[in-house]
Amino acid sequence: MPVSIASLCARHANDAGRLMDILYDVQNDFCCIDESAVDEIARAVGISRADVVQTVSFYHFFSQQPRGRYTVYLNNSAVAFMKGRKEVADAFEREVGCRFGEVTADGLIGLFSTADIGMNDQEPAALINGEVFTELTPGKVKTLVAGMRAGKPLKDMIALFGYGDGANASEAIRSMVKNNIRKKGKVIFGEYEAGAAIKKCVAMQPSEVIQIIKTSSLRGRGGAGFPTGLKWEFTAKAKGKRRWIICNADEGEPGTFKDRVILTECSRMVFDGMVAAGYSIGAAGGVMYLRGEYHYLKNHLERVLDAMRAQGMLGENIAGRKGFSFDIRIQMGAGAYVCGEESALIESAEGRRGEPRNRPPFPAERGFLYEPTAVNNVETFAAAAQIIDKGAEWFRAMGTDQSAGTKVLSISGDCASPGVYEVEWGLTVADALVMAGAAPETTLAVQVGGPSGTCVGGRDFGKKIGFEDLATGGSVISIGKGRNLLEIVHNFMEFFTDESCGSCVPCRAGTWILRNKIRRIMEGAGTESDLKVMCELGAVMKTLNKCGLGQTAANPVVTTINNLKEEYLKVIHPDGDFDPGFDLAAAVARSCAYVGRKPAAAHTGNA
Repeated sequence: MPVSIASLCARHANDAGRLMDILYDVQNDFCCIDESAVDEIARAVGISRADVVQTVSFYHFFSQQPRGRYTVYLNNSAVAFMKGRKEVADAFEREVGCRFGEVTADGLIGLFSTADIGMNDQEPAALINGEVFTELTPGKVKTLVAGMRAGKPLKDMIALFGYGDGANASEAIRSMVKNNIRKKGKVIFGEYEAGAAIKKCVAMQPSEVIQIIKTSSLRGRGGAGFPTGLKWEFTAKAKGKRRWIICNADEGEPGTFKDRVILTECSRMVFDGMVAAGYSIGAAGGVMYLRGEYHYLKNHLERVLDAMRAQGMLGENIAGRKGFSFDIRIQMGAGAYVCGEESALIESAEGRRGEPRNRPPFPAERGFLYEPTAVNNVETFAAAAQIIDKGAEWFRAMGTDQSAGTKVLSISGDCASPGVYEVEWGLTVADALVMAGAAPETTLAVQVGGPSGTCVGGRDFGKKIGFEDLATGGSVISIGKGRNLLEIVHNFMEFFTDESCGSCVPCRAGTWILRNKIRRIMEGAGTESDLKVMCELGAVMKTLNKCGLGQTAANPVVTTINNLKEEYLKVIHPDGDFDPGFDLAAAVARSCAYVGRKPAAAHTGNA
């Protein structure tokens, strides 16, 4: 019996707060969310059609136009281009018979570009109906397209290419994704007995659990580095009928993929950390917000949660602690980088556009459902579980004074061994390069922290990775001396123009201005004044935008000008040595003549 829109809404109790899940199901079953579907959804959940449309239009993986029974999203990150993305894209267009942004006439295959999908260690990569295909070549593309035309299930094609390692090959995942764990540390990839953190925390008072986390000096692993224990304490003390725990698994920073691996191999540790956090703040429940690009992991994560419920580690009276009730659900995202910002993530988890909220109030005061909420990322919860199990001093013995513990790095780009490395905070950029098989002397630059982070040149390779020097959420991209740095900066700025939610004018307009100026410089029409203007605009964006995306969106330009200015000086013109072919005074005069107004220079007296 064919599925109906009404049944898909009913699957989620006709709850407007679960609009994201409803839209996901409709998109998957009908290849789009057309006007009639919008009307049915609006009636079923009791909101206006405008509310449905504004959510549909915000996310990359939702569309009101058919996108094909096989919808191909090919990653267009900078590293994908380093590894042969153009040749793979050309092969798709040749084999499918349409261009990117189009669907075949028979509606079978649609080709689309998408931002980073968390596979920088195995590029070029693509999502096809949510399944991941890695290390693509023109030959693999030919096989894939032939399989789609023959109506083969995607899982069969994955099996043809071969499964990845570890849990990727398990029945719950069956993916060709590789973990590429190159170095295991003592925290995230150290020994851990499932349930250990939960058993220990329920034997303590909630305030004691928070004190352990505070004493450990654990700081958020998403990049900002806010002290985790303080966040839990603020949330526990905030006024509200209920409190919530949210795990930010929206790992969208280009070049970052370590959370993908943690979720694949250490998900129980992450969930244990969420339960412990829930106990410490007296939370009513937890939500893991999983990025749409990692939908292939959802079944695996649900099975882990089911096993925890069966073991008494989720649900009522957890681990025998009478009165401690807590459960976790997984909320899917649908492709929006800005949802990595915690308030935008909360908006999305409530079924709306992922637009950041004004702060204050902060989520610890008014977060999910406008109730006190502690939001931490995947790696942070995993580390918290280990700290509760093994002690604060054990954790503090690693790393540096200001950056305790270990950090999981995602290293990719021009290196021999891209992958995941768990290291103690404090290693130098040069050490990270050598560790991943990239010689510092042949490396032009290293992007630390993804596009929103810092790009450093050779003279700064002695800087240390840590909150006191070079903070990072995990992304480290090596850029070889044979690369055109401005092409990579342009790629990053295209990413930000596409991902800006548009709420703040300095971000909405500033990203486009910067991208266009970089393009102008690459075309040989830039001057030294352009560099000054771009840095000034970057300062405005950092000050006036309300969320981290807008505040750091100029970083690809500003940090490369500051640290690798010589790459710009190779292609720009000195001021006064270049005629841009545009006469401002003449253009203003023509404009004034058209509207019947005198040019400003001709005005006398009062206006």
